Amino acid sequence: MSPVQRILAFLLTTVVVLPAAPLTRHFDFGATATANDWLPVNADTIYSSSRSYGFESGAVITSTNPTTAAAPRDNFCTSEKPFFFSVALPEGNYRVTLTLGDRAGESHTTVKAESRRLIVPSVDTKRGEIITTTFIVNVRNAHLPDGTQVKLKPREIGAWHWDDRLTLEFNGARPCVTAMEITTANDAITVFLAGDSTVTDQQLEPWSAWGQMLPAFFDDTVAVANHAESGETIKSFVGERRLEKIMSLIKPGDALFIQFGHNDQKQNAEHTDAATGYKDFLRRYISETKAKGAFPVLVTSMERRNFDAYGHIKPSLEGYPQAMREVGLELAVPVLDLNAMSIPLYEALGPEGTKKAFVYFPANSFPNQPLALSDDTHFSSYGADQLARCLVEAIKAHLPGLAKHLRPGLPIYNPTQPDSFSRWHLPPSPAKSIIKPEGS
Repeated sequence: MSPVQRILAFLLTTVVVLPAAPLTRHFDFGATATANDWLPVNADTIYSSSRSYGFESGAVITSTNPTTAAAPRDNFCTSEKPFFFSVALPEGNYRVTLTLGDRAGESHTTVKAESRRLIVPSVDTKRGEIITTTFIVNVRNAHLPDGTQVKLKPREIGAWHWDDRLTLEFNGARPCVTAMEITTANDAITVFLAGDSTVTDQQLEPWSAWGQMLPAFFDDTVAVANHAESGETIKSFVGERRLEKIMSLIKPGDALFIQFGHNDQKQNAEHTDAATGYKDFLRRYISETKAKGAFPVLVTSMERRNFDAYGHIKPSLEGYPQAMREVGLELAVPVLDLNAMSIPLYEALGPEGTKKAFVYFPANSFPNQPLALSDDTHFSSYGADQLARCLVEAIKAHLPGLAKHLRPGLPIYNPTQPDSFSRWHLPPSPAKSIIKPEGS
């Protein structure tokens, strides 16, 4: 058979699967008309199912509209209040390139994604300055391959981190959005998170968690897929098919960060003993992750705000952190010891200073909050950020391959010398109501 005949025989007998063309969307903010495949976005572009993109209802937008045809960078949308912009997209990772700034004035923009997931802490532009920033957002839904769904809690139904939209929150003193480009990012490394309320994407102020701060520390090659949820134990996470959901998506080269402990010690139906059942579930998570060609990473649970009379932290997590360390040693799995790092962090802040890191707020600090809040388990945005910085240092020390994908120029963080709260700022997201997280 000649070479040509062999090629023809191959084509006739083999199904050649070509990679799907990347999905790409281009948006020109402040425009009423555009050229090519750019879509115009102006003050009246409100999201609808028929349009499949636009500002979420309630946004009060001002848009600039030049009198002559202009490039996307010459006009923008802004608002005096935080606003949200959504695009209907299938489940997956998306690389987003934002163009920010105002040719006639200054701009100050913070970007969060989905449910308050911090992406861009701050972009400040001078008069006439235009800046482009790129990042990745993970979009997911609750569907499983067999046609069923993850068992969501009532608070999760309709949440922006469980729908088929990519939603961005634009915040800051004067956010000026001039253009947005979105394309599929199938080449991204996905860091999946499994855990409880100290990890999850908290939907409402003033609660926050390290998992929703973590995306801001990675470059545009890494997506953070935060599947953690309030109240979860290492056992209930399996029973509600959350681990199954992760395993349906995880691919070779991805990572799964596993942090449980706060709820596991509670004596209820989901309780697992630290020395036996808890360890067995850890081995299961590790085994299933490795079977997918991905990398399991263990994260010990941070301590609670629990001081003794001498200003030292009293351990409150029984044997769970140590059990995780032992399984990590047994199976040669990296352990990021957030438990050990949290203790010097809290002690450096002190009994009063830690109130800034935890949810301690006077009555009426937020809408629909008639009572004072004093929560020694859950974190403010400041506290979540400091814990995320601890975790980043652990990534640098124990996961050099992943550390290569951290944003360049990150300062070294020492938990014994936390960032000053007086010099730290993150604009709060719009709060519709105050809902206390279920357990941890």
